[in-house]
Amino acid sequence: MRRINAKRLLVGEPLDTARLGETLLPKRLALPIFCSDPLSSVAYATEEILLILALGGVALLHLAWYAAAAIVFLLVVVVASYRQTCHAYPGGGGAYVVSSENLGSTAALTAASALLVDYVMTVAVSVVSGVAAITSAIPSLSDHQVGLSVAFVVLLTLMNLRGVRESGRLFAVPTYGFVLIIYVMFAVAAVRLGTGATIRAESADLPIDAAGTYTGIALVFLALRAFASGCTALTGVEAISNGVPAFRKPKAKNAATTLAAMGALSVTMFAGITTLAMAYRVHVAADPTELGLPPGTPMSTALAQIGRATFGDLDLLFYLLQAATAGVLILAANTAFNGFPMLASILAKDHYAPRQLYNRGDRLVYSNGVVLLALVAIALIVAFDAQLTRLIQLYIIGVFVSFTLSQAGMVRHWRRELASPATARAGRVHIHRRLAINAVGALMTAVVLVIVLTTKFTHGAWLVVIAMPLLFLGMKGVRRHYDRVAGQVAVAPGDRPRKPARHHVVVLVANVHAPTLKALGYAQGLRPDTLTALSVAAEEQEAERLRRAWAEIDPGIPLKVLHSPYREVVGPVVAYVEEEAAAEGTDMLSVVIPEFVVGHWWEQPLHNQNALRLKARLLFTPGIAVIDVPYLLDSARRPQPPPPEPTQPREAAAP
Repeated sequence: MRRINAKRLLVGEPLDTARLGETLLPKRLALPIFCSDPLSSVAYATEEILLILALGGVALLHLAWYAAAAIVFLLVVVVASYRQTCHAYPGGGGAYVVSSENLGSTAALTAASALLVDYVMTVAVSVVSGVAAITSAIPSLSDHQVGLSVAFVVLLTLMNLRGVRESGRLFAVPTYGFVLIIYVMFAVAAVRLGTGATIRAESADLPIDAAGTYTGIALVFLALRAFASGCTALTGVEAISNGVPAFRKPKAKNAATTLAAMGALSVTMFAGITTLAMAYRVHVAADPTELGLPPGTPMSTALAQIGRATFGDLDLLFYLLQAATAGVLILAANTAFNGFPMLASILAKDHYAPRQLYNRGDRLVYSNGVVLLALVAIALIVAFDAQLTRLIQLYIIGVFVSFTLSQAGMVRHWRRELASPATARAGRVHIHRRLAINAVGALMTAVVLVIVLTTKFTHGAWLVVIAMPLLFLGMKGVRRHYDRVAGQVAVAPGDRPRKPARHHVVVLVANVHAPTLKALGYAQGLRPDTLTALSVAAEEQEAERLRRAWAEIDPGIPLKVLHSPYREVVGPVVAYVEEEAAAEGTDMLSVVIPEFVVGHWWEQPLHNQNALRLKARLLFTPGIAVIDVPYLLDSARRPQPPPPEPTQPREAAAP
């Protein structure tokens, strides 16, 4: 009977490296894979503006127009800036690579730490936002937001472990479905408003109690804070520049085209949703009591209110909107599931991250990076109880740090191109235009970064400000470790393999059984200068029993039994081995450990872990080689196919 492999069932069969080209993405699949985050951000960016302005009461909600207009302009500039990055750096890497080549390692690691934080926040915020859309349509699920959020992160992880292209086909449906239903909503709203209908949100008549009096500097600060919160609409814009290598050829052109399409969709959807929110007088608040509602009352999101007001009695369209919104918000995390592992792989290649993150898995994806991102995001969701208003305060700090460094690096890149004698005169006009675009982008994102830091720091963003330097120092520490290791293991000129002058082997014996005989046979095959069997006994009767059993098989190898009055095994063995290793004339000492191998997880605790503890201790002893000789029990042996039946030789034909 064929054994079912759970891993293959979940993630699929392994792919040959030669098939890597088959995983490259056409633009129609790259858009939902890399752009689901910025496209989905429009679902809650307007709401975040209104939430902040609600602190000043209904009288300040008109400022949402100005905040939205500034965000639209900023989005256009950032998209145009990153299109230049796609053309200049078709190898991908985004802000990290651009900063590394133009601003130095310190700026590059700052950008990398910002991006890593941003990717984790993207997963947490996107999934929690999607679950909020679900609970807006089905309020009875409000008490299960943490469990639902974790379940969706696990589902996304499994889909991404199956492969970028395969997951892209699945993710394309909710993303394009969301875009379509949003434009359908705009069309229905235009028809209804154009025919003179009066449309009001369900919260339009609810009062908003101002948290204080906002005038002068306080009013400016509140407006800037609303603008900073609405800048979540820009999250994920850099993902395409990080993932240019995943596109089909011509990679840079296809990536830039996809980025432009994403920008056009994001701008029109964000502007339309904000316009309808203002026209319908949508009111939102972090606490239902601020709207005069009883404590604990489930509150619909701004987009849900707009959809319900627009579609009216067309319940099917409303629920399609909510389903598409939930789907695209949850799948927006996929942007991070593609960006984080790729960036981690580049960092690992540069020795700033563990080497395990560099390699692709058997499905040609960076599976270790995918799993790491999922674990950190789940921890964050659980720690913040899946509360969007708390998580959103940690968002976009890293986004604008990477934006600013990337655009500043591009300015330096174009200046170098202009200074190069090899640059043709005809091309200088285009370089000057690109330099101007990136310079404006760098200036604007730097200003927004200051605004975001100032307005969000005391509302939870200080955690990100702490996390980024810790990541920076951690990456520096990883690089120092790898540099030290490289220096210690480097081969000096003239070095050659050297055979030990004397080789002493010790075989550990717990009992006289088949695993022991296998280990002894292996040790004899090493042809050591000396070979000793070593055992530990707590009582003399036990030692005598072992000596009699040893004498019966008579392997021709001396047996030494250590007395352990305190019934400890690891300590006496380590002490003996260290003493033998330090003995004069012993150049190399190998410790051979026979070990049972079981096939079921529940069998593992049924056997003592002395072998594991011994290996852990002996690995840190200089001059010691630890050799594990496995002995497979029946549960660990794979069933062998039956031997073929012997064929009967043909009888010779009669003459």
